[in-house]
Amino acid sequence: MSTQVKIINHSKNPLPEYKTEGSSGMDVRAFLAEEIEIKPLERALIKTGLFLEMETGMECQVRPRSGLALKQGITVLNTPGTIDADYRGEIGVILINLSNKTVTVENGDRIAQLVFAKMEWVEWSLVKETKATERGEGGFGSTGIK
Repeated sequence: MSTQVKIINHSKNPLPEYKTEGSSGMDVRAFLAEEIEIKPLERALIKTGLFLEMETGMECQVRPRSGLALKQGITVLNTPGTIDADYRGEIGVILINLSNKTVTVENGDRIAQLVFAKMEWVEWSLVKETKATERGEGGFGSTGIK
């Protein structure tokens, strides 16, 4: 079962698509008038030419592509980026170069992936204490690495 999401594409690039039957993310492409060089430890906002309209109760997450991260050291800076259901601007992807070499991004390059998820609103219930668990306050590596 799928959910309809409205999309405007101002680029000449293909729409984001699932590459395999089991994919959870759709690759999104750069929409650039000219290539951009991202130097080591530099970040850049890459436009996509895409505009979305989702139902309230959904979000679109912008996530890195594993191949770019491993092979070129390129990742999405605010991972995952969140596109809210009421946002109507162009989707932009903040890329950062964590490698020691300059990386060039060209129009049409697949730069990130979009993952759609249902979103829950919560209501706070102010209490004096929370229920104890076996883990307790352990975090940040408290369970070890082996």
